[in-house]
Amino acid sequence: MKFSTQEEYGLRLLLRIAKFYRAGKSLTIPEIAGAEKISHHNVGKILRLLRLGGFLVAERGQTGGYTLARPPEEIKVKEVLESLGGRLYDDSFCQSHSGAADFCTNTIDCSLRSLWKVIQDSIDTVTERLTIKDLMGSENYIFEIITESEK
Repeated sequence: MKFSTQEEYGLRLLLRIAKFYRAGKSLTIPEIAGAEKISHHNVGKILRLLRLGGFLVAERGQTGGYTLARPPEEIKVKEVLESLGGRLYDDSFCQSHSGAADFCTNTIDCSLRSLWKVIQDSIDTVTERLTIKDLMGSENYIFEIITESEK
């Protein structure tokens, strides 16, 4: 299990756009692609997904570009990750990894399924609390948020 490039880039693009949210400035695909060093094609593809997910608004025209659809403190990281790539683990995982059998041979008592569920629950707990505004802070700030809730 690992996060995809699409999820990584999607979060980076949202953060880039979020930096200009309060100023009311929108960013174009060329501006974002140049700043993030990502191809125009990939930026356009990911921005489309983020727009369809309800995180961005696109304006056409000379003064157009992309802006956040809502304030950064209202956009949960969990929502963004699910919109861009889904969850690392869900119950359908076992069905698609049953080997040559129709059903997994370990469906009754599977310690691996328990492991994947615990990992997914941990990820959900952290990403449900974090917002795009939080990610705009420093790395130390994020560690403080995460460790504070563990106390």
